[in-house]
Amino acid sequence: MGITKLADLIRWEAPGAISHKHVGDYTGKVIAVDTSIMLNQFRTVTPSLSPLTGLFFRTLTLLEHDIKPIFVFDGKPPREKFAALRKRAEAAGWHAHNHLGTASLQTKDTLHLLKLLGVPMLQAPGDAEAFCAWLVKRGTAEAVSSEDMDTLPFGAHVMIRHLNAKRDSDVVEYSLPKLLEILQLTHMEFVDLCILLGCDYCDKITGFGPKRALTLIQKYRTIEDVVLHINRKTHPVPNNWKYKEARKLFLDASQTALPELTWTEPDEDALVAFLRRATYVKENRIRHRMEKFREMRERKRKKMEKERAIPQYTQTRVDDFFKVLRKRVQPVEAADGGSSKKKRKTR
Repeated sequence: MGITKLADLIRWEAPGAISHKHVGDYTGKVIAVDTSIMLNQFRTVTPSLSPLTGLFFRTLTLLEHDIKPIFVFDGKPPREKFAALRKRAEAAGWHAHNHLGTASLQTKDTLHLLKLLGVPMLQAPGDAEAFCAWLVKRGTAEAVSSEDMDTLPFGAHVMIRHLNAKRDSDVVEYSLPKLLEILQLTHMEFVDLCILLGCDYCDKITGFGPKRALTLIQKYRTIEDVVLHINRKTHPVPNNWKYKEARKLFLDASQTALPELTWTEPDEDALVAFLRRATYVKENRIRHRMEKFREMRERKRKKMEKERAIPQYTQTRVDDFFKVLRKRVQPVEAADGGSSKKKRKTR
């Protein structure tokens, strides 16, 4: 899933593009969330629980930090991704992959839960991470929350991983502009690098490690020129290699009309009724979490009001206390030693 070993390569070659932050550092910001990635996290970490339970608690954590999430859902995947999806389905023991992008029963339950939580949801025309990146590029969101590294070649200026932290330095932030500056690559060259590393949209040339792929792109700048200068016996190029199609998918921004995005207060009673039915979470646990959520929001509100009430002083310069006067012009002695009416010119 994503770009093979891209996170390792960035850590080795461009650590300056990575920041370690706390969830509270994103207070007041709009974050586009790759929903399917988040749900898969919950399935992996807590397989015995419904991912809806994790989504409920995670969303409240974001909201009580005054983060405004936009949950983005996958649409119909591009045809170039079918082979990767088929392999993934076989590895998971499924009979088939969802190549139509139709909503499953669990997806419908997820949509209903998010509606009760009062957060906006969007259906991507294709891959969710591509649409999230587009939301950042157009200024609707300030960052993408995803574990999928191909969010970066899609053009997200800021990508966040592990947005579930409660301790300092647990959230990992990647800056695409800093990354391109450090690696001395354009965005298109970076996309070609990601294709060489291995992506979901086409096969890759075998035998290249991440550092070797970076060196080749930095030297030759395009996949076409890389192919001309490698040993094709030791590094065979795939037959009918669709790297151009993959490049186009990464570079072509999603375009779609956006509805008005609004965030409303969670509906506690409706959440209790729904979660008891869908997840079997006990009512007192839900009520307790909602009470904690309200208390946290109230503390933050009072803190902000207190900060606004503190006068903001500005430092005054010495010149502001004294009126600047024009310097008195001194008479110049005449050549014969007498006084003269002629005065020195001032600049």
